[in-house]
Amino acid sequence: MLTISRCTFIALLVSFCLICGCGSNNNSSATANNFPVVVFSDVHFDPLYDPTLYSQLVARDFSEWPAVFQSSSVKTPPVWGNDTNYPLLQLALANIKQNLGKSPLIIFTGDMLGHGIPQQFYPQYYASLNLPVPVPPATPDATAVAAMKAFTDKTVSFFMDQVRSSAGNIPVLFAVGNIDAYANYGPNILDSSLNPDNSFLVNTIELFYTKFLNGTVDHQEFLTTFTAAGYYSAEPAGTNLMVIGLNTVIFSPSYQNATSGSTAEAELDWFNLKLASAKARGKKVWLLMHSPPGADIGTTTAELATIANSNITTNAVMMWMPGYQATFLNTVSNYPGLITQIFAGHTHMDEYRILASSEVVEITPGITPWMGNNPAFKVYTFSGDTYKSIDYSSLNYDLAVNPARFNSYYTFSIAYSVQGLLIDSLTQLYPLLVTNYSKQSLYKGNYFSGHTYTVPSAYMSWPITYANWPVYWCGIGNMGQTEFVNCVNSY
Repeated sequence: MLTISRCTFIALLVSFCLICGCGSNNNSSATANNFPVVVFSDVHFDPLYDPTLYSQLVARDFSEWPAVFQSSSVKTPPVWGNDTNYPLLQLALANIKQNLGKSPLIIFTGDMLGHGIPQQFYPQYYASLNLPVPVPPATPDATAVAAMKAFTDKTVSFFMDQVRSSAGNIPVLFAVGNIDAYANYGPNILDSSLNPDNSFLVNTIELFYTKFLNGTVDHQEFLTTFTAAGYYSAEPAGTNLMVIGLNTVIFSPSYQNATSGSTAEAELDWFNLKLASAKARGKKVWLLMHSPPGADIGTTTAELATIANSNITTNAVMMWMPGYQATFLNTVSNYPGLITQIFAGHTHMDEYRILASSEVVEITPGITPWMGNNPAFKVYTFSGDTYKSIDYSSLNYDLAVNPARFNSYYTFSIAYSVQGLLIDSLTQLYPLLVTNYSKQSLYKGNYFSGHTYTVPSAYMSWPITYANWPVYWCGIGNMGQTEFVNCVNSY
């Protein structure tokens, strides 16, 4: 596990600069065959954002939904604290299409569905039948559940069809999210299925294969692993690349039942075999996941606000169960240099994590403004020789002014005055976020993709303050719970 104090990290940085020359432009950015890749995450499309459309959406085929949404009186993106509606979805996908360039693929790190679709659907379903809505813990009847699942399937078909129309023919490589199921995990769930709901995976697998992957993976292998627990691998044509889409949702403490342990262990065993295969065949690996390893910064920050002296306890909330995280980190460390890029989502924020084995997990901000962030996505520049990222540009949508399009927000190398491979630049930036207050201020603003606010509200992350900043900083470089807690308490 990575446990590095500020002083030690700064000393390491100085040594690195003396040896390698910080800010020098290495040959990774000098190649002529660099290529862009658009990465987006956490769309959380809510088809029921306008309740008056319910009857039409249920009655009509998903291919007719655009006309239904266009008839709505809601013509603008939602405000912070809400999920993506049709106007925001159209804006995001149109701007993703405009920024594809010569990208060989698109990356989506999960959560296509809005929060609480079942909770919105059932009241309207029962109202349409003039029947009372079951009150939790009472559950909907089988007919209502079947109707909810059919509606969710139509939503998935609509969403993927919209993405495919923007992507053209290139594959959309993805990771499944914790909301990509027939029910969310958490309290007050009317349909108590856990994520990933196997019936959801079975019912949507051909959509994922045809609409997202565009038939670029072995069909039988995909059927086997994806129905098992939502993971797969792909080898995009014309590249020396293996892309592994892990389902890290099942590593979460929120996903626990009698069979989850064996399912998670089977996925981790499969992951190890895939890395071994890639190494033997001379492939480079990109790793996609939804929930990243390390601390749940948002939840831990909320808890910190109630603790005296700004200290946190050993009960700091973590993203994964410790055993699964340890196995994952150990597996990655056994293949140094093999994984050249790791993408994640889930937090909805613009952040990153540094693993002890030196890999960096790049977390893409969400399209949804559910957590108080501005909608945003990124365009990465990759070296065609090494399959390592050199830089990225962030495009955001400022909900305070509702512009006509997503606009350029910042380019990493320019904003932070760094050059070279992105993984090196992010590692160098980490200690500077303590000592360089200009860069720290920039990082804090970028974290919410440009939305600044001072008072937390429902479903929004806590604003970054002087008191809780150690949680955000320590979460970058300390993946283990003990290391993270010690870092925060000694900052």
